[in-house]
Amino acid sequence: MHFTSESSSGGVTRRGFTLDGVPGVLWQPEGLPLGGRPLVLLGHGGGGHKLGTGLVERAGRCVRGHGFAAVALDAPGHGERPRSAQDERFATEIGELIAAGRPVSAWVARHTAALAERAVPEWVAVLDALDEEARGEEARGEGTRGEEARAGAGEGLWPVGYWGLSLGSVIGIPLVAAEPRVVAAVFGLTGHGSQAEAAGRVGVPVEFLMQWDDRLVPREWALALFGALGSRRKTLHANSGGHLEVPEAELDSSERFLTGYLSAR
Repeated sequence: MHFTSESSSGGVTRRGFTLDGVPGVLWQPEGLPLGGRPLVLLGHGGGGHKLGTGLVERAGRCVRGHGFAAVALDAPGHGERPRSAQDERFATEIGELIAAGRPVSAWVARHTAALAERAVPEWVAVLDALDEEARGEEARGEGTRGEEARAGAGEGLWPVGYWGLSLGSVIGIPLVAAEPRVVAAVFGLTGHGSQAEAAGRVGVPVEFLMQWDDRLVPREWALALFGALGSRRKTLHANSGGHLEVPEAELDSSERFLTGYLSAR
């Protein structure tokens, strides 16, 4: 993991990094170690990126309000990452389908599933690298401000939570299914039969958001995916409105859900 930038403001330190060509950003409390504190993985939606306004605000609340760390990555073909020929074709064809008034749900599901296949190993690699970074703090003499910092130095991974909607869920569901370090997750705004197998392997508590009038994700698909989730503790939050009309109160609720589980651990 190569850190490329660092800045601090309002008690939050933001560090840009790359790992095997994948750009990301890490937020943590200023002057305090990475090890020994909960970590929130933030997945952005389709067309977004790691420094989207909503993700940055959510990361800041995790750090300032709870003392957590947070990390976000650019998904394949998003943010600072180059678009492949397949990404370019998808962007062109999806625009043509929308202009023609034709359904796009199945097309979007196939494309995002292909992105998830590439993104899941990247997230696992970042978790491994952050674990190594946290364990190396003590040897480098970092994070030494006060007793709390000294106590945390040298500790490895924390309890980990995942928050991501839309494309963030397409990537997050197979990631959480495969990653035992994640203890709770927020998903939503997604649903397709191809996701059912991975969803069945998700055993952690889940809060799932859906929009009843979502033109990108038919409600039957979203409901079926919620039913497929293997978690014994899962909650469905459904609201009227389209794909981008999730009420702010629901976003706040999902943060409380996730931070509550991480704090308890």
